[in-house]
Formats: sequence, structure tokens, C-alpha cells
Amino acid sequence: MAEEIKASMAGNVWKIQVKEGDTVESGQDVVILESMKMEIPIAAEGDGLVTEVVVNEGDFVNEGDILARIE
Repeated sequence: MAEEIKASMAGNVWKIQVKEGDTVESGQDVVILESMKMEIPIAAEGDGLVTEVVVNEGDFVNEGDILARIE
């Protein structure tokens, strides 16, 4: 089942830790957001394969925006 990794708050995409085709484990950081001069890691909630990275470094995202998809 596909999982959508979503932003937990509004901010800038500071660093993308994975690329399409990477295998991730539950709890592994996928994207790091920057908001109010703080770095907020966004982690995978389950194991899987990264099928799509939706954002680019430097993009602004709102809470709930999709960052990546894992299958």
C-alpha cells in the first residue's frame, strides 16, 4: 500500500534525504523542513521503496502538502 509523506507544518524544504528508488525504514528521515530557523525532520512511518519525491530543495510547503510517496 502506498504511503504519502506529508509536511507536518509550513516551511521551506531545506534538505531531501532520499531519492526515487531508495529503500527506507520506519522512522528514517525523508525530508528536513526549515521553519522559524528550526530544522524539522519528516520521517517515514513505515518501511518501503521511495516511488516519488514531489518537492525540490528550496520549495515552500504548507502543512499537509505531500513531500514524497513510498510503496
